[in-house]
Amino acid sequence: MSATHPTSRPVPAATTALSRMAALARAELTLLGRTRGALVAALFVPLVLPVSTSQASQEMDLAEAGLDTGTLVLPAAVGFSLLFAVYSVLVGTFVVRREELVLKRLRTGEVRDVEILAGSALPAVLTGLAQCLLLAAGCALLLDMSAPSAPHLAVLGLLSGLVMCAALAAVTASFTRTGESAQVTPMPLMLVSMLGSGMFFPLELLPDRVASVCALLPLTPVVTLVRGGWTGDLSANETLGAVATAVAWIVVSVFAVRRWFRWEPRR
Repeated sequence: MSATHPTSRPVPAATTALSRMAALARAELTLLGRTRGALVAALFVPLVLPVSTSQASQEMDLAEAGLDTGTLVLPAAVGFSLLFAVYSVLVGTFVVRREELVLKRLRTGEVRDVEILAGSALPAVLTGLAQCLLLAAGCALLLDMSAPSAPHLAVLGLLSGLVMCAALAAVTASFTRTGESAQVTPMPLMLVSMLGSGMFFPLELLPDRVASVCALLPLTPVVTLVRGGWTGDLSANETLGAVATAVAWIVVSVFAVRRWFRWEPRR
């Protein structure tokens, strides 16, 4: 009689945090491509708004602020992309996935909470990054701008803006009840940022008290660092102040997400 051998079972392949986030990102990218409203907001709106800023700059005395059309429009274009392609899109993404119980089901597996949020945010963040680089190149070419004097400041501003907008989107989603209301809840921060963070109106042209308040808005340090990367006239104190403000907003946003983010539908 021949000896029987136990049947070997296939061992499931081990997964890593990176592979799990990549899988989530691929699935989210597919879903994003099927959402026309999100695609319009992410791809086309940020391309149109810089034109409005360029037209508005013709009515301003930019020389008084030490700026020109290029150093106003380019940072504004980056800010528009962060608000529309990253922040606004991710608010809807987090809310809809929560209401569809996708987030709840993901938590029952081996994926960690931070991986769920990061993987879901990755397509919008990469879209925003690519769009910012494209807009920067386009503005530099069309507006005849020279190379950035301090490129590390522009990179620092862009990266901090991407992280901040993703975190702020998760915070906003925490207080958004439905996918329909996700089209409204991002508006206050977007409007305040566009009007007060130096996108349409440079802070140098505002009264000192108003400018001091606007300097504390989330997108202001991003615009300041990107603009300073091109002009090269940002002092050490101004750089540290902008970085500190950006880091503070990121830390507060992460704390708020850990404290209030909801993984199940709001009732």
